[in-house]
Amino acid sequence: MTRPAFRPTACAAAALALALTLTGCGARVAPPEGAARDDRPAAVTLENCGRAVTYAKRPERVVTNDVGITELMFALGLEDRMAGYVMPDDRGDLSKVPWKGGYDRAKWLSKDAITKELVLDARADLVFAGWNYGFGEDNGLTPDSLRRLGVDTYVLTESCRNGPGATRGIMPPLDALYTDLTNLGKLFGVERRAQKLVADFKQQVARAQAEAPRGAARPTVFLYDSGQDKPFTSGRYAAPHDIITKAGGNHLMADLADSWTTVGWETIVARDPDVIVINDYGDTTAAQKRAFLLSHPPLAQVSAVKHRRIVTLDYVDLVESPRNPAAITTLSAYLSGVRR
Repeated sequence: MTRPAFRPTACAAAALALALTLTGCGARVAPPEGAARDDRPAAVTLENCGRAVTYAKRPERVVTNDVGITELMFALGLEDRMAGYVMPDDRGDLSKVPWKGGYDRAKWLSKDAITKELVLDARADLVFAGWNYGFGEDNGLTPDSLRRLGVDTYVLTESCRNGPGATRGIMPPLDALYTDLTNLGKLFGVERRAQKLVADFKQQVARAQAEAPRGAARPTVFLYDSGQDKPFTSGRYAAPHDIITKAGGNHLMADLADSWTTVGWETIVARDPDVIVINDYGDTTAAQKRAFLLSHPPLAQVSAVKHRRIVTLDYVDLVESPRNPAAITTLSAYLSGVRR
């Protein structure tokens, strides 16, 4: 199932504070360490989705797809290495986005789906996207198809396929975030910057965990993305798994070996979550999603619905992105106030 691209919105104060520390929130970031524009460093080989991929040189014209992927580049100060990004036009208020400077300087290429034609028109030398985050056999845009056109690719680790079929995810979600930041640091010659970012994120997560509910006080949490006949939700390989568990909750669908997929309402009712997290994006507003959950007859006796324990996080908080640690802080504060 193809995930649409979504808008970035203002993040929690914790995310903004972290961004100010790391990037100056719009201040000009120094060029990559030791990387001049005419450098021709030795080839870099990275492991991406379980496969060794060799890049002959540092990319200079990267095209990214979707907000979380784009902000990974911005968090590393790599907007000057981008030909541009693909994202819908409903991007919200960017004035308070942690990496506003990246949006100011990088070119917005399209509000529509990424295509081969767009990539070629941008003279891209690398496309950074993910399976169902731009890449897919149905649209003919795959790493193999781009390789035949002379364009390198890097696949978002959260989206890596874990075998035949459409199931995705090969490692815990925060590990996927740290893996991509580390790999991008090596590829673009900003390893020290990537290491500091990962270290700071780990410290932020540790602080949130220290304040999170423990033991019997941990509520069970269901992530509601969309869908009325059947809910679209996240398994243990999507970012919400680590966001929920590190924030002091028990992830309702932790046994689901996939990233994003559809389940049945009967499963949700039987497992009776204490809290529901709404993924805020798209044409259906968070308020409309909340109203549906509160009025959907099968959910009437579910604890989270009966007690109206429903909290909203933004899409960019809940897909792999540099906003994941701040989302853990935000959710931890909410879960700490839950009394069952």
